Amino acid sequence: MAQIHHFEYGALTPTVSYILSVLGSLLGLTSAVRLRSARSGGERFWWLTLAAVAIGATGIWSMHFVAMLGFDVDGTPIRYDIGLTVASAVIALASVGVGLAIALLGKTAPRLRILVGGVLAGLGVGAMHYTGMAAMRLRGEIHYSGREVIASIAIAVVAATVALWLTLIVSKPIAIFGSALLMGVAVNGMHFTGMLAMSVTPEGEAFGSVEGATAANLLVPVGAAVVFAIVGMGYALVSAPTEEDREAAEYLRQRIENRAAAPAAPAPAQFGGQPAGQQQPPNRSTGRGTLGDASWTYRDRGRQ
Repeated sequence: MAQIHHFEYGALTPTVSYILSVLGSLLGLTSAVRLRSARSGGERFWWLTLAAVAIGATGIWSMHFVAMLGFDVDGTPIRYDIGLTVASAVIALASVGVGLAIALLGKTAPRLRILVGGVLAGLGVGAMHYTGMAAMRLRGEIHYSGREVIASIAIAVVAATVALWLTLIVSKPIAIFGSALLMGVAVNGMHFTGMLAMSVTPEGEAFGSVEGATAANLLVPVGAAVVFAIVGMGYALVSAPTEEDREAAEYLRQRIENRAAAPAAPAPAQFGGQPAGQQQPPNRSTGRGTLGDASWTYRDRGRQ
């Protein structure tokens, strides 16, 4: 058996892969929160797509890609079939999207939806991993240990099910961040468990070319796509109004309409140049002003 190295560059590749998985999970869970409060089918589809891209493409597939940069086998170069590599990314994106749709878009039997969605998404993640491994070209024959393969797929199914459950319950930033850290551990655990299932028997000439793209050939386009996706999703999340923003806008609109519809009060009598019953100016120290007072905020509505 050929000697296999999973950390050719030391802690660099596993560290970056973990950061990517956490970042993708963070963006995906935040998108899921927005999806739950979406008011139209178009909004729900938009946030579902962002969540699938964040978790499936960024948090899972790109994590696997970066981790594979540190993979090496003694005595042979490693190349990748571009078609199968792209197919593995599509499988990850589609399977996570289907799982999210089943879990988040239904209205009945939430536990059953989470279970079904988790199984489908987990099997899809497993298929993504081994499709990516099938894309690998080297001088040797690749073998897999059935026990580790089953363990890796089981981890993927459990992790996907827990992830879908989290998309339904977390909403606070600290809970989202903690959940993303946990999901990052699960995604990396699945990948490296699957890699432990692999062994290589050398064959062929000691020297010669291996067809396919090198990891360096794929690094620039994949890296650019990941950066573009992260920046784009971050901008979409920051620029989109939250549920509280919508409630504040609606509350303010109602106050304006009520004030416009209220009958005008008669002018008070004058006593010594001072209108009788004149209201005191709003207390700016407490922020409890009128609608026109700049110190009034939406959160003050319960104190008025």
